[in-house]
This record gives sequence, structure tokens and C-alpha cells, in this order.
Amino acid sequence: MPPAPRVTSPADPGFWRSPLRGPWLTSVLGVVLLAGVTVLFVTGLLSYAAYNPNLSPVNDKTPDKGLLGFYLFAWPTDPHWLYRLNQGLHVTVGITLIPVLLAKLWSVIPKLFTLPPARSIGHALERVSLLLLVGGALFEFITGVLNVQLEYLFPGSFYPLHFYGAWVFVAAFLAHVVLRLPQAVRVLREPGWRARLRDPRPEPADEGGLVAPRAAEPTLSRRGALGMVGAGSALLFVTTAGQTVDGPLRRTALFAPHGGGDPGNGPNGFQINKTAAKVGVEPRDTGELWRLVVSGPRHDVSLSRSDLLQLPLHNAALPIACVEGWSTSDQRWRGVRLRDLAALAGFDEDPPGVLVESLQRHGAFRKAALRDNQVRDPRSLLALYVNDQDLSPDHGYPARIIVPAAPGVLNTKWVSRLTFGEL
Repeated sequence: MPPAPRVTSPADPGFWRSPLRGPWLTSVLGVVLLAGVTVLFVTGLLSYAAYNPNLSPVNDKTPDKGLLGFYLFAWPTDPHWLYRLNQGLHVTVGITLIPVLLAKLWSVIPKLFTLPPARSIGHALERVSLLLLVGGALFEFITGVLNVQLEYLFPGSFYPLHFYGAWVFVAAFLAHVVLRLPQAVRVLREPGWRARLRDPRPEPADEGGLVAPRAAEPTLSRRGALGMVGAGSALLFVTTAGQTVDGPLRRTALFAPHGGGDPGNGPNGFQINKTAAKVGVEPRDTGELWRLVVSGPRHDVSLSRSDLLQLPLHNAALPIACVEGWSTSDQRWRGVRLRDLAALAGFDEDPPGVLVESLQRHGAFRKAALRDNQVRDPRSLLALYVNDQDLSPDHGYPARIIVPAAPGVLNTKWVSRLTFGEL
């Protein structure tokens, strides 16, 4: 019997010997990713729209988006849990898909080393789309996971990097779907899929070169491989989903961001990202000398916290939901309606949008703009209390914004100025 040919590089088909690789397993993983990535892309676009980036430059961290912002719309305030649901889905689905993505990349890795690089124009386009697909997927998932953990190891701002990376990835993803989905559907519709699921032996040789020509002895069935992937996804789901939903899963949300400081217990004992110390807000900034300036076309009004407490106070039960995927349950806020403060600035009817400025000295979103529909909502408050207690310094004392369905960074803390009118 002649000796087996010597394998020297990943470009040699004999280098890859797993008997599990083949069109069937790759197709199953691809269909799961197709559904999951669709959810990620839609919720990602909606998350970007929630920032109202067309309203004001202070809200837009991707100023050169051009045609990529074609779909933007005025973000609503109902239902009040809309952003909580959207961003929770985006982050939880994204993290849960990580084992599926890694398994899919493992299943097609021989194709990345195929020589020659291009046999035709069509093949060259497919290889380019594959490189953009793999690179884009890894970039989006890695930057997303780092953002969830409040770790910004990459250069530049997360917002434009993730936004533009998503469009590059989705363009390559759509091209790949057009080229490969018909084949995947055909493979999955072939009879005998139950037998393939249980059978550890290699699939019949395929034109795509996924099946190993000299497969090693099987040690795991395809059902076992899919079970491992599913178990990994289930583990990540259990350790992630609780940061969005209430109940027992809160205690298992080990993957939730933990970089914002310990909020402690009591009425103010819920998640924070930015502490007062981290953004440079000191006790003297929020003491007796603190004033809120309410500005409009007619005049400016300066109000102390005591002055604000003399105005009609209202209640609203609203969550805080952040781009990292975490959210609180509904907290009981009490404060002055934004539309009442607009009236003080001269807008008795149909109050316009408002530019909110914070005392914080550094960090993103020191200023934020809110749309007119957000100002007019009776639940939109300049909050002075939470859960029947004064706001803590880290939750924005002496006053913070709370708006239904808005991303957490638009619920500005340590408010110093409200400018109603043209933004």
C-alpha cells in the first residue's frame, strides 16, 4: 500500500481531516445565522434610529453616514419599553449566536485557503465576498462584545466603527446568501437528513471542497456537534438575557457589564454606567449653588432645586435601557414635566425639541437633543426623585432627564441647562 501523500500546508485539501465537515452541517449553521443576523441587523438599525441622529449633531456619532441613513425616522415614546426590548434582543441574540458563528467559520475554513485564489470572475467575486463576510462578522461581534463589557480597546468611537462595519458585513452577507442559499436549501431538502444527523461518517464528496478527501476516524456525530453548539449558545443566553428581563435570570446575568460601579442597595440601587467621579462632577457642582437654566426665544430662567420643587411634580414609571443591552425594571420617577419647563421658556403650546446640557466635564453625550414628541410626552420628566428618594449623585443628583423609550445616554444626568427651540 503506497504511503499517504505528505501534507504541508492548509492549501492542501488533505490538511483538513474532520469527517464532520460537509454541505449539510454548513447549511444548517448557515440557516440559523441567516435568521439571527437578520434580527441583529434590523434591531441594530432601530437602535441607531433611537438616538435621533438627524435631529442634532450632538446626537450623531456617524456624521458622514450619507445614504446609509435613508431609513431614519422620528423615534416614538410608545411603548415605553421599546428601546429596552430592541436593544435587549440585539445584544442577547448577538452573544447567543457566537458559538454558531464560530462553528460556521470552522465548517468552511478550508475554503479560505483554496488555491488558486480565483478560477473565474464569478469565483473571484465569491472569494472577495467571503473574506469581507468573515472579516466583517468577526469585527462586528468582537466590537459588540467589547462594548457590552464597556471595554474600548479599539481605536476610535464605537458608534461609527460598529455602524459602518455592519453595512460592510451585511453587504457581503447578502451577496453570500444570493450565491449560497439555493444550494443550502437544496441540501437541506434532500431525503435522509435524520440519517446524516446521526451518522458520524463523512458526507459524499462535494464540489465545494468541504468534505475531507482523507477524513480521520469519526469521534462525534453531527448531532453531537450541533448539540455542543446549542449548549454553548444556551449557556451564553442564560448568562446574558437576565440583564434585560426581570426575574430569576437577573442573578445569572454574569455577562452583563460590570464596569460602571456598584450602585449599592436601596431606592437608588440599580445599574449605572457613568459615576459622578468618572465624568468629573464634584459635590460642589451639585450643591446649594447649582442652578438649572431654562432657555427659550424670549428669555432665560434660572431655577434652584428648591424652585423646581415648588413647581407641579408628576410621576412616571420608566426603565433605564442602555446600548450595552442592560436595562432596569420600571423605576418610579418624580419630577417636573419637560413640557411645563418649555412653558417657562415661552412655549405654552406645542413645545419644540430641547438641547440638554450636563455638568459632566468629559466623556460622551455631555449634551443630548430630544425631539418635540419626547418633550410633549407627559411621562418625560426632569426627575428629582427616584423610588421616593432623592437621586443619588451617581444617578444624576440634583436633576436628570427621564424619557420613555429613549436610550440611556439620552436620559442625561446632572442637568445644568435646557435650551428649547431650534436645534
